[in-house]
Amino acid sequence: MSGAFKRPESVLLVIATLGGEFLLLERAQPAGFWQSVTGSLEPGESPRRTAGRELREETGIQVPDAALIDLRHRERFPIVPAWRARYAPEVHDNLEHWFALVLPFRRQISLNPLEHRQHGWLTARSATFLASSWTNREAIRLLASRLPS
Repeated sequence: MSGAFKRPESVLLVIATLGGEFLLLERAQPAGFWQSVTGSLEPGESPRRTAGRELREETGIQVPDAALIDLRHRERFPIVPAWRARYAPEVHDNLEHWFALVLPFRRQISLNPLEHRQHGWLTARSATFLASSWTNREAIRLLASRLPS
């Protein structure tokens, strides 16, 4: 596979507070696409390291990579047509690794306007409704089930 193509392996990092608020980000393109922190693994990069890098790049939140919770869940799914050109022609599926970060309270978010338009802290129910991908909805449900009531 050429270095010009994205690696078909990514992370999904769901961020929540102990109070049950979930952070979602609206992508700059396509507008209306809401998601948790996501990103593709770079060559030689582990899923945990990718999750930490993407957290810093997409939100400005700084925590040690060790603070990220590996949810020990993976999903393989077809790459949607809108993003197919980013991958080698023979690549059709992506493998997504799920992580979580549970914060005691909301943090100030610093978005890159080239990547995201806005963010919101939402209840698990609202975040599940707003999240654009089925894997993101399932990851939010999983983390919500593990938070203290």
